[in-house]
Amino acid sequence: MLSYPSVLVSLPLQTSFVGGGEWGAMTEVKREKFGEWHLGGGTVEKFLLKSSTVKVEIISLGCIITALETKDKDGKFSDIVLGFDHLEGYTNKHPYFGAVVGRVANRIARGKFTVEGVEYQLAINNGPNSLHGGKKGFDKAIWEPEVLPDGVRFFRVSPDGEERYPGELKVWVTYTLKDGELTISYRAQSSKTTPVNLTNHAYFNLAGQGSPNIYDHEFTIQADSYLPVDETQIPTGEIASVQDTGFDLRKPVEFGKHLQKFQLGGFDHNFCLKQTKETCFCARAHHPPSGRMIEVYTTQPGIQFYTGNFLDGTLKGKGGCVYPKHSGFCLETQNWPNAVNQPNFPDSLLHPGEEYKTTTCFKFSVA
Repeated sequence: MLSYPSVLVSLPLQTSFVGGGEWGAMTEVKREKFGEWHLGGGTVEKFLLKSSTVKVEIISLGCIITALETKDKDGKFSDIVLGFDHLEGYTNKHPYFGAVVGRVANRIARGKFTVEGVEYQLAINNGPNSLHGGKKGFDKAIWEPEVLPDGVRFFRVSPDGEERYPGELKVWVTYTLKDGELTISYRAQSSKTTPVNLTNHAYFNLAGQGSPNIYDHEFTIQADSYLPVDETQIPTGEIASVQDTGFDLRKPVEFGKHLQKFQLGGFDHNFCLKQTKETCFCARAHHPPSGRMIEVYTTQPGIQFYTGNFLDGTLKGKGGCVYPKHSGFCLETQNWPNAVNQPNFPDSLLHPGEEYKTTTCFKFSVA
């Protein structure tokens, strides 16, 4: 596979006119080599997207967000996503830091499902269940990149039978940056009926990656219901109201105090969102000491709120940092877990001739 010289694309993005008419800020896109993965198929490239307020780095392995810098209330940039300095960290076993996961994100009970009368048995890689596409999911593939004026688009073909899923699946994942908004768009087409559920698994810490915990973060999730889970993290099938429970995050809660109040060990749950084809607000994370804030907007019917409960400090991350329990959080917009086996959950099947299409926007600001 060829390696590419660094390419700089810097084009103005037209925004709405203000007063006598002004041009919006520029997004700068830079392409460079990140490393060689000899066992995995060749050169891994890195793409740097930069606006006046946000800097993002994404690699062609797993469409992984390896760095994301935003300003605090004093105007100081810090990297707010967990990850590694070098390619080796991402080719070794890690908890999906920054990756696009699929063909089916989250868990499928016992790795089994039936489509059009045929039962499929997936590899088991998370207790008794299949997680995030199996043993070699989309996070472990090198994708084909295409530079855009304001971002990068990645493409891959998941062959029929890959990880035992039916159908050849063509997948496009597009990252675009405009001012303080990072938008991730997902598209897919299949030759056979197959479940599809794509998300990004970035772990955030708004105090800066490497900060020891997220207890001083405030979280809001715009959801009236959530999915209770069994001891293996599979939804029971019940759609439960958040009212009068520790899962009511409709008003901001301070994470550390909230865990103590409700005697919770953390979150790893799907919150049920308003089902719409429009991009709607669903979640907010705010770190009052730095002022950093993320707001999440999505077309997806669910968001998995995960608070790094399984991080244990054994991985060496960026700058030699370790990542203990509760040192990062994920806001994974997606379909509901195990939806392929739950007829009362939103449909997760993609049929030939149809297109899977979802969008999620992360808005970064200071408050």
